[in-house]
Amino acid sequence: MTMTVKLLLSATLILSIIVPFGYYLIGEQSKKRYKKAIGANVFFFFGAFVIAGIMLFAGDPVHAAEATAQTASNATGFGYLAAALATGLSCVGGGIAVASAASAALGAISEDSSALGKSLIFVGLAEGVCLYGLIISFMILGKL
Repeated sequence: MTMTVKLLLSATLILSIIVPFGYYLIGEQSKKRYKKAIGANVFFFFGAFVIAGIMLFAGDPVHAAEATAQTASNATGFGYLAAALATGLSCVGGGIAVASAASAALGAISEDSSALGKSLIFVGLAEGVCLYGLIISFMILGKL
């Protein structure tokens, strides 16, 4: 991909985020305006992905040896991406679960101190989600 195409693609992605967000901030804020802003943002975001996909796969023909090396490189890159997503998304989900469980546990403990053991179990289960994601990411990295 040439430098001009990369620059054009970057500008498209940046504008696809800035334009709908500016549209959202300017003007009267109503429920209809929120829906329009989100719809425009989704349209531009996925439109930019379609354009990027077309530019990525519509290139010069590649020789067999180069294609094999590129495939191996892509597989390694996707492996690292999968490991990062497994850890990141499980930690986000675990954080949301701990936030809910811990606040409820503190409320229950302030009412009745005998609820400490039961409430800690639920907080621990929520933290376990993060550990499962970390273990899966280590398993993915072990296969690379």
